Amino acid sequence: MTTINLTTKIKAPKQTVFNASRNIDIHQKSASPTNEKAIAGVISGLINLNETVTWRGKHFGFYLTHKSRITAMTFYDYFVDEMEEGKFKSFKHEHFFAEENGITIMKDKLQYETPFGLFGELFDILFLEKHLTNFLLERNKVLKEVSEKTDLKYDF
Repeated sequence: MTTINLTTKIKAPKQTVFNASRNIDIHQKSASPTNEKAIAGVISGLINLNETVTWRGKHFGFYLTHKSRITAMTFYDYFVDEMEEGKFKSFKHEHFFAEENGITIMKDKLQYETPFGLFGELFDILFLEKHLTNFLLERNKVLKEVSEKTDLKYDF
């Protein structure tokens, strides 16, 4: 199992960052390099507990689909999305939010397993972990930009 941990500091209330993090439209904006689109389930706005979204995007030259469900949520501190259908053996993304002196500390913990035994592990080491890290970094950059806009409200 591979684990990616990232921390992003954002000058915005945690409610704003929390909502931006579960906003389908903002995710699509951040995933524009892979042309990722929500094609089923919640396809726009905020996703909530027990709801699903199916994504279709181009990764490594192939269009892939990935269906996730929000399996846990504590307003405005934490939520989890987990793969229900897709190319991974397992995929769990935990999102943590804490606020200190007007700064939200957003932490991502992504844990996944690749299929195909040794071949999957080699692909992960050579390409996948870096790809997913960069994907999350771009997502977090967009979340930071959107959340720090002064005219933004708590709900999207």
